[in-house]
Amino acid sequence: MASRSVPAGEPRPPVEDATVPAFWRGLGLPGLADVHVHFLPPRLLRKVWAYFDAAGPLVGTEWPIRYRWSDAERVAHLRRLGVRAFSALAYAHRPGMAEALNRWTLDFARATPGCLPSATCYPEPDAVRYVTAALAEGTRVFKVHLQVGGFLPTDPALDPVWGLLADAGVPVVVHAGHAPVATAHTGPEPFAALLARHPGLTAVVAHLGAPDYPAFLDLAEKYERVRLDTTMAFTSFFDRFMPFPAGELPRLRELGLAGKVLLGSDFPNIPYPYAEQLTGLARLDLGDDWLRAVCWGNAAELFDLD
Repeated sequence: MASRSVPAGEPRPPVEDATVPAFWRGLGLPGLADVHVHFLPPRLLRKVWAYFDAAGPLVGTEWPIRYRWSDAERVAHLRRLGVRAFSALAYAHRPGMAEALNRWTLDFARATPGCLPSATCYPEPDAVRYVTAALAEGTRVFKVHLQVGGFLPTDPALDPVWGLLADAGVPVVVHAGHAPVATAHTGPEPFAALLARHPGLTAVVAHLGAPDYPAFLDLAEKYERVRLDTTMAFTSFFDRFMPFPAGELPRLRELGLAGKVLLGSDFPNIPYPYAEQLTGLARLDLGDDWLRAVCWGNAAELFDLD
């Protein structure tokens, strides 16, 4: 989409992290709400970063981590940016690890103002038990990564878990799309099969479902509680591989204004400044009301933020 001049007084794309606060203040917002942020136990985080460094099979391209900092430094940076609410998404890639991850992420949220209590699950016999426990401890957002976990969303071991989450109304951020590397467990078809079983699930599709954007927009239109996050979409890095189709922007605008598109970033595991996510959204020219909804209002409504 062609660039345009910005009239005086209109919020400008932030371009760099230092100018992010001026961006959201220009929109009249109290800050930003980011539903797709990762905090992990240190040992696991080092392994994740090493996997990105090696451009592992599920990464598929050079992916230098921009914010390779301590937890405290990354929390401080989110505060400088004005991110008032954020998740601490962890995800299990094998049996027997989800419960320990949940203990860590829930402890992290208790010690970190602004962090939404976050948890995960894996298809295994005791998933119902530890998901029930996580809900009782106040978990406000779950994360499921079908690509990394290597399982279908319709795995029978998860069926009662999806039911629990649907009944509780707790959102689950699901990496359901093929990006960055397709697997047998990703794509719109398996996710559509899940929604057919659990139409009341409050789901947030990561990365707008890239690269199958139209199909995931269809699902967000069809199911009342399905939403999408903007994670990495409209950045120069993502646009090299899977640009969002310009013809779908009107639908994206309508969904955003209807409360169904939320800001996501993938911080800290991104190869560019955080500001680029916001710059990409602003340059869509979908209007200030859309930006206000996506950057704050839709998450504020979903998570009942002050």
